[in-house]
Amino acid sequence: MSDIIVTPVTNRIGWKRFIDLPWQIYKSDPNWVPPLRLDMWNTINPKKNPLLKLGPYRYFLAWRNGKTVGRIGVGIDERLNERKNRKEGYLTLFECINDYAVAEALFDTALGWLKEMGMTSVTGPQSPSNGDDYRGLLIKGFDSPPVLLDSYNPSYYPEFFEAYGFKKQFDRYAFYFKVSPDLTERFERGVNYAMKRYGYTVRTVNLKRLEDELVRLKAVIDRAHPEWPDMVPPTIEEIKEEAAKLLPVVDPDFVVIAETTDGTPVGFMVGLPDYNQVLKHLNGRLLPFGFLKFLWYKKKITGGRSLILFVDPDYHKKGVSAALYLKAFKAALAKGYTYGEGGTIHEFNQKMVQDAIGAGGELYKIYRIYERAL
Repeated sequence: MSDIIVTPVTNRIGWKRFIDLPWQIYKSDPNWVPPLRLDMWNTINPKKNPLLKLGPYRYFLAWRNGKTVGRIGVGIDERLNERKNRKEGYLTLFECINDYAVAEALFDTALGWLKEMGMTSVTGPQSPSNGDDYRGLLIKGFDSPPVLLDSYNPSYYPEFFEAYGFKKQFDRYAFYFKVSPDLTERFERGVNYAMKRYGYTVRTVNLKRLEDELVRLKAVIDRAHPEWPDMVPPTIEEIKEEAAKLLPVVDPDFVVIAETTDGTPVGFMVGLPDYNQVLKHLNGRLLPFGFLKFLWYKKKITGGRSLILFVDPDYHKKGVSAALYLKAFKAALAKGYTYGEGGTIHEFNQKMVQDAIGAGGELYKIYRIYERAL
């Protein structure tokens, strides 16, 4: 390891190296989808990333003979630690050439910094933005490209984590749906019966009243959010920030709300078109010609992903999840979509796992969150 140097990222040149490294790691991988470089610049910008406001953080680069060969981000979510009564750090945005010595040097430095900050454990990879992006290492499903916001990595990453002493904390599941008329017809009668019996309907979001809609959806989140080890219910400000980030790519036909006859929301789903089908043609840039490609390939999207699904506990086992799926599937059929992904779902969230299976989903990708004592 004597030829490997790990340094903190402190200037724009270093950040550019940090952002550009995946193009080196994945240059021969046909399934990799290049992220937009502008999005990555926003991710590492504390003025635009809510996670970086929740505690200290550091990003590091690994060098060998003047070339970047690895990267890692590490930080502390102080709000989460306070809520969970623990001293835990997170790591994120890990990338590394196929050389364990590089990974070891990155882990040594990143975890050493966490120990200096008084942390007693670390978990990850976690999202660098407190969202759904880059969460977990892919351990199953390397034979196809990732859907929008899903992680993707070489198969040797889990081997590096485990060789360093990381253990499984939990897995997250992604389910594949083949969208067809048979899929909707199979459970439409049951959904209609449930909606009539339990007194709710399903509609799409009204973007003209987005502020009001977000407040109503937060009420569902607060009631439905379980005690997960890696999350706490978001504040209304965080929900608004996330909505603003997703608004440019949202399709209101895939933001579906279940509500009672008096207008009380009891569940909702947020789905997005699979813009990874577009991003793979842009090589990370919208300018000067990427935007024209974006508009062209946007019209050719053939699939989508359900990103968020919450149901009020009082409406569990009343067909609400199925009704939300059905509404989204019908919209997908109308747009000519051929597939959808439901995910990613924590393995211990058995209700959502069973709802996905019941709606016709096939478990086809698994992402692992690791943990390690310091």
